[in-house]
Amino acid sequence: MHPDRYHVTLALGGRPILHGWWGSEAVARRQFASLVGQYGQPGARVTLADEETGKLLTEWPDGS
Repeated sequence: MHPDRYHVTLALGGRPILHGWWGSEAVARRQFASLVGQYGQPGARVTLADEETGKLLTEWPDGS
């Protein structure tokens, strides 16, 4: 497993302000949920992507 496979991004007002990379999907999903809990407001976007496959795994708000 690649140590930087799962990438979480937080953007506010269309500008990325925080990035994190994890080798564990479970840890990355917990971080994703934590960021949604802290920054889940209008104008925020949180994404979780698998850098190995290039797939977007989840995003908040859904479908933005």
